[in-house]
Amino acid sequence: MSQAKFRPLKFGVTRVSVRDGHSGTHYLKADQDLQEFPERLSDRLRHWAHEAPERTVFARRIKQTDGSLGDWRHISYQEAWSTARNIAQGLIDRGLSAERPVAILSENSLEHAMLALGCMLAGVPFVPTSPPYSLISVDYDKLKHVLKTVTPALVFAQDERYAKAITATMGDDIEVVMASGSVPGRTTTSFAQLCAVPATDAVDHAMAATGPDTIVKFLFTSGSTKLPKAVINTNRMCCANQQQMTQSMPVLAEKPLVLVDWLPWNHTFGGNHNFGMVMFHGGTMYIDDGKPTPALMHETLRNLREIAPTVYFNVPTGFEAIANAMKTDDALRNTLLSRVKMFFYAGAALAQPIWDSLYESQEREIGERIVMGTGLGMTESGPFGLFVTSPNVRAGDLGVPTPGLELKLVDTDGKTEVRYRGPNITPGYWRAPNETAEAFDEEGFFKTGDAVKWIDETDVHLGLKFDGRIAEDFKLATGTFVSVGPLRGKIIAAGAPYIQDAVLTGINLKEVGAMVFTTPRVRELAGMPENTPLADVLAAPAVLAKFQQVVDELSANSTGSANRIARMCLLSEPPTIDKGEITDKGSINQRSVLHHRADTVAALHEDRLHYILKPQA
Repeated sequence: MSQAKFRPLKFGVTRVSVRDGHSGTHYLKADQDLQEFPERLSDRLRHWAHEAPERTVFARRIKQTDGSLGDWRHISYQEAWSTARNIAQGLIDRGLSAERPVAILSENSLEHAMLALGCMLAGVPFVPTSPPYSLISVDYDKLKHVLKTVTPALVFAQDERYAKAITATMGDDIEVVMASGSVPGRTTTSFAQLCAVPATDAVDHAMAATGPDTIVKFLFTSGSTKLPKAVINTNRMCCANQQQMTQSMPVLAEKPLVLVDWLPWNHTFGGNHNFGMVMFHGGTMYIDDGKPTPALMHETLRNLREIAPTVYFNVPTGFEAIANAMKTDDALRNTLLSRVKMFFYAGAALAQPIWDSLYESQEREIGERIVMGTGLGMTESGPFGLFVTSPNVRAGDLGVPTPGLELKLVDTDGKTEVRYRGPNITPGYWRAPNETAEAFDEEGFFKTGDAVKWIDETDVHLGLKFDGRIAEDFKLATGTFVSVGPLRGKIIAAGAPYIQDAVLTGINLKEVGAMVFTTPRVRELAGMPENTPLADVLAAPAVLAKFQQVVDELSANSTGSANRIARMCLLSEPPTIDKGEITDKGSINQRSVLHHRADTVAALHEDRLHYILKPQA
C-alpha cells in the first residue's frame, strides 16, 4: 500500500547558509531575514480589540458546584482589553515594578490570563509559578526560592487550595489577591475588586512607556540538582520570537487560529509559545483542564471531541494517549482531524510506534496524513529556535534556525554543541550576574548545552537532529563516552508503548544501566486489576518477559559498551514533581532522578535489587 499524502502545509524556511569559523566552528543562518515585528505584545491585544472585538480570545469550562466542568465561558478581545486596562490601573496605583512584580500561583485560567495582560499594559513583570511548588510540595523550598528571587509586592492565587502555601511563605508585606476563597487569618483582595478599578489615561501613559527592553515576565527554569533560575523575558524576545515562528510556520497566520491547549503557562512552551501565538495572531485558545495523565486525559479527549483546533500542540505522552484513543473513538477522529493543519510535539522524544498509530488513524479518517512538526528551543530562546523543513520528519529531527537566529556549532568533548544569538535570546537571569556571564560565550552566543548532528552531512538544508544533552552524557570507567539522548530514544522505541522514559546509569562504572519509568499500559501486560500496586504489576511474569525481550533486542543491536544496556530495572515509584524529577509538562529530569535515587542506582549495579533484567547470552 502506498503512503498517503500529507495535508498541505507550507514550510517557511527550507534553505540555510553556513560559514566556517576557527577550530572547526560553524555558523548557521536561515536564508531569509527576520521581518519587522511589534515593539510590545500588548500592541497586538490592542490591535485585535479594535479589529475583531467580538472574537473569543480565551475560553474555559465553568467549574460546577460538584467539581465537574460544564459549558464554556468565553472572553472576547474587547472584554480582555477592557479588563486588562482596569487591572493595569490597579497595578499602577500600587506602584508595582520590576523590583516588586506580580507572582501568579495558578493553573491556566481566565483570571490568570487577564492578570498577565494587565501586567503587560502596566509594564509590570509577572511571574507564573509552577502550581506544584504550592500544591504538592511539602517544604515549599522552590516557592520560597521564587519569592526570594523576585520579591513580589502582589501575589495572585486562584483559590483557597493555595492558602497553606501562602501562609507558610509570605509575610504581610505581600498583598494577596484571590479569584475565589480566602486565606484564614489574612486580609485578601478579591480579583473582582482588581478588575473593577476604572482605567484612566495613566494606563495609556504606562503602556506608551514600555518598549522592546521592558521585562514582560520572569520564567523559572525547571531546575535539576540546583535551584531554578529566573529567565528574563522582554518584549523584544516575545515579539521577535512570534514573528520568527510566523515565518518558519506560515500556517499560524492562516485564520482563524484555534488552539485547544493544556500546556502550563509557567513553562515557555505553553506560556510563551502558545499564549503569545494566540495574542499575536488574534486567535482563540480553549483552555484545556485535562493533562496527559490517567486521571485527567479524559478531559482533553472530551474537549477534542467538541472543539476542532487548526494546529495542535502537545508532549509525547499526550500524543500517545490521543493515538490510543483515536483507534476506537470515532468522534475524536472526526473532530480533531477535521481542520487541523499541523501537529507539533516538544519536550521529549516521540516514539515511532506512536507516530505510526497517528498516521494510521489519520489515513483511515481523512485519507491523508497530518504533518508532525517539531524543532528545538528553550526558555532562554523565547522558546522557538529551530523548525523542520519538510513533512518527512523522523524522531530526533530538529531542522534549521528560524529567521534572525544565528547558530554556532562548537565541538565539545566529541560532540557538537549548538549556541544561539538573536533578538529572541534572553538578556540573562534576574539578579544572577554570575550565572548570566557563564551562560554566554565570548561572541555573545547563548550556550544551550544541547548537542546536535547533521541530518545529512551532504545536504545542510535538511538541518540538524538532536544528539542529547551534553551535561547528561558521561564516561564509563573505561573512559568511553555514553551518549545519553540517542540511547534513551532507542530504549523508549524498543519498549513502546510500555516505556514512558528511561534514565541511564553507569557514571564511572564498567557498564551502562537503565532505570525505566513505565506507562499505564503496562497493566494490560500484567492482566491485573486497576487497583493492583504498581510494584506487583511490574513483578508479573508477563511484564518481566516483555522487558527481558526489550533488553535482549537492545543488546543484539548494540555495537559496544557505550550503547549496550547491561542491566535494567523497572521503577515502581513514579517520578515526583516535588523533587524536580518531572516537570509540569511530564518530561523527566535525568539529573534530578539520578541525584534523588542514588541508592537505587547503586543497588542496580551491585545486584542488590530483586528484579534486574540482563541480556541473555
